Amino acid sequence: MSFHKNLITISIFSIIAPTVFADEIKQTTKLETIQLQAHPLVQSAADFSVADHVIDEAHLKQRATTIGDALADELAVYSNQYGTGASRPVIRGQDGPRVKVLQHASETADVSTLSPDHAVTVDPILAKQVEVIRGPSTLLYSAGNVGGLVNVTDQKIPTQMPENGLEGSAGLRYNSGNDQKLASFGATAGIGENFALRVEGSKHKANDYITPSYFHEHDGELEKEKRVGNTFAEGQTVNIGGSWIHDRGFVGLSYSNRQDQYGLPGHSHESHGCELHGDHFHCPTPDAEHDHEHESVGGPWVDLKSERYDIRTELNQPFTGFEKLRAHASFTDYEHDELEENSVISNFKSKGYDGRLELVHVPVAGWEGVIGTQISQQKIDLSAPDGHAHEEVNHEGHVHNDHDHDHAGHSHDVLMADTKTQKYSVFALEHKQIGDVHVELGARVDHQKIDVESSQKDYSGTGVSASAAANWEFAPNYKFSIVGSHQQRLPLAQELYADGLHFATNTYELGNDQLDKETSNNIELGLHYEGEKLDYHAHIYHNWFDDYIYGATIAQQGNLRGVEYTQDKAKFYGAEVQVGYAFTDQYKMSVFGDYVRGKIENENAPRIPSGRLGTKFEADFADGWSGSAEYYHVFNQDNIASYETETQGYNMVNVGVSYAGQINDRNDYRVFLNANNLLDDQVYSHASFLSNIPQMGRNFSVGIDFGF
Repeated sequence: MSFHKNLITISIFSIIAPTVFADEIKQTTKLETIQLQAHPLVQSAADFSVADHVIDEAHLKQRATTIGDALADELAVYSNQYGTGASRPVIRGQDGPRVKVLQHASETADVSTLSPDHAVTVDPILAKQVEVIRGPSTLLYSAGNVGGLVNVTDQKIPTQMPENGLEGSAGLRYNSGNDQKLASFGATAGIGENFALRVEGSKHKANDYITPSYFHEHDGELEKEKRVGNTFAEGQTVNIGGSWIHDRGFVGLSYSNRQDQYGLPGHSHESHGCELHGDHFHCPTPDAEHDHEHESVGGPWVDLKSERYDIRTELNQPFTGFEKLRAHASFTDYEHDELEENSVISNFKSKGYDGRLELVHVPVAGWEGVIGTQISQQKIDLSAPDGHAHEEVNHEGHVHNDHDHDHAGHSHDVLMADTKTQKYSVFALEHKQIGDVHVELGARVDHQKIDVESSQKDYSGTGVSASAAANWEFAPNYKFSIVGSHQQRLPLAQELYADGLHFATNTYELGNDQLDKETSNNIELGLHYEGEKLDYHAHIYHNWFDDYIYGATIAQQGNLRGVEYTQDKAKFYGAEVQVGYAFTDQYKMSVFGDYVRGKIENENAPRIPSGRLGTKFEADFADGWSGSAEYYHVFNQDNIASYETETQGYNMVNVGVSYAGQINDRNDYRVFLNANNLLDDQVYSHASFLSNIPQMGRNFSVGIDFGF
């Protein structure tokens, strides 16, 4: 029997097991609360040497609806924003496949890694918390995440019975910068003694956002615009889940439905019909009448829908030698259209499943740890309607190269031929306290197969990764940390097989089926101090890549770029520092800064964020009032890659105030008002694919959250 069939069999057993075991238990007391976190060992940043960070539910409810923008103000985190509807986090200069975004430790199975204009299908508004994980712990979930890993912990499968039979929350929010209206709701109800039902959802709608001093080119002239065109966004998410809970664990399942519509700013029609040949483009002869037709319609936009099914279980003391068993399986059916007006230009489909099994063993010679296995599959199907065939290109005088022959049979109207990616993984994490030193060891082995429906060869490869960390408390309140890793990332289907025009981003992408696995060696040093009033944390890191996979820009014609995936030596290094001082129990001030530099073959890496330096003041006033004020400066980015332009620096001032109160013993509420970009500074993000388009100007958000 094949490996994946064995794993599925084990997963089914593990999901049924809690029910079987629970039948032998007579419940005479109230069920214990089961605390569910992504990390099977329930680690904390205080115990481990990594700079892990957690953003809780209360703060997430005041932030953006996309995961990149929701984390953009965190230390060493920027956003690869594509308008208001899509963004991915950029951590320590890394993004895409090197910063994996997970949904409760499971693959999202969307197509967000294919392009920055594709949304990540996680909802931070409904999340319980968002975890930024670094160090050996990342190997529990993925390899090659040298920047870090983001796990969005959801609440759609209950893990404990609600107090008094019912608990939940509801919230409303409005933002003046884009007229955004957002509503969210979640409730968990107890049905009987052992079953809990969860229903939750969110809905938002926003217009094009306002920005200061924005000039847009029209008919060869610059026109001042109040709003950035085609940055609207709207969407809704509905989750329904249920769990059977007992005193040794739980088993539950959920259904999720997500729908989004959002604009794609920065698009140009001059790329239509173009094909990449060597280091230059061949494009159809301009048609003035055709161009005029494009000007008369609205810009491109995305219509997205996703359905997801999850089943999750946890069992304490499943059998001798192990303290906990955890299993999780999911299936995702994803699709989005890229349109102009109501005409579909391209269609992206993805169907994927993901299964995990984890076993936390009893301590062995003082070592605590977890072992596990994972299997995933994703089928990506890209298509373009028959009516969108490119016009015949005038190739007069051009000698065709090998590219035209090698990729015969693949339509260049779509970004990539259909692919099926299968991955099988085993992993382990161990930790132990040895005197004043806490040691953590992690390892992961991935085997990946990719089948492609073209004349190109299929891919098969294996990656082996290992990591070690030590956290030494060399004096009271002082800790020194060191993290080292050797990681191997297997190439994505897009990096191997892309060969076509991506309409939304004005890029023609060309893959390379000769790519080898990407290998990196990484080291990080940290110094930490936790005093009664003063605390500080400082990290420096260096990442060396032997076969760094990236999209090199090899041609440009106007706004159209030709990108070819290749491999070179690369290095990324940087530092993060945060110093805090508590004047009293109510007032605290902190100073922070981060910097990263990236080089590929001694040339500047693309889209590397500039340095940032700032300060933040937090206050907890009496009688439920609290507030914060933040200022930071992002410096000019003039260390640019080929085909990039310099990005100006900016000053950011954010101020917030909130009031928390209670209606009675069971009902509480929180009202907040935030002023963002108070100076109305012009903000350009170098980490964004659209670094030439300004982000939102001065805006105010007001909201209320009600708990019951």
